[in-house]
Amino acid sequence: MSGRRTRSLADAAETSGSLVGILLLVGLVALAAPPLQLLGITPRTVRGLIGILFSPLLHANLGHLITNALPLFVLLTLLFIDKHYKPAATLALIWLLSGLGTWLIGRGGAIHLGASSIIYGLVTYLIASGLLQRTWQSAFVAVVVFVLYGGVMYGILPRHGPISWEGHLCGACAGVWVAWRNRK
Repeated sequence: MSGRRTRSLADAAETSGSLVGILLLVGLVALAAPPLQLLGITPRTVRGLIGILFSPLLHANLGHLITNALPLFVLLTLLFIDKHYKPAATLALIWLLSGLGTWLIGRGGAIHLGASSIIYGLVTYLIASGLLQRTWQSAFVAVVVFVLYGGVMYGILPRHGPISWEGHLCGACAGVWVAWRNRK
């Protein structure tokens, strides 16, 4: 498979399903044990640094968890189907950078939870990669992602309420930066 650009759809979906399965399992355990929610990102606190690693696995409620699971599955499948996306490194960088950004700019006194920062990062990564990689495969994926998820970008705009627009913004910025970094 070393000369092939893509993996099979079944392999990519299996990898994605495994990762989303872990998300669901950890998310359900965390919902059953509310003190685990404290492992989210609490901006600019030492305790909040652990949230950079754990916040994408934690969700406010079952609806929040399920709402993130389906788009994450689709986007991860698209990521893992093409080895030129450097999927493992890309996912790790988006995870860490979106968390670090949220820790730096997030609303103080709030605990930021959920996988949406990664979702926003994957959306912008796949769209930006379509422009930067200049292949028909990446362009096709970019168009599909834009049609399916381009409308979520309004979520990066500042607003009041419990939704972490800061996490969305940091995820989106991380995705663009990682696409630029991986462009060669």
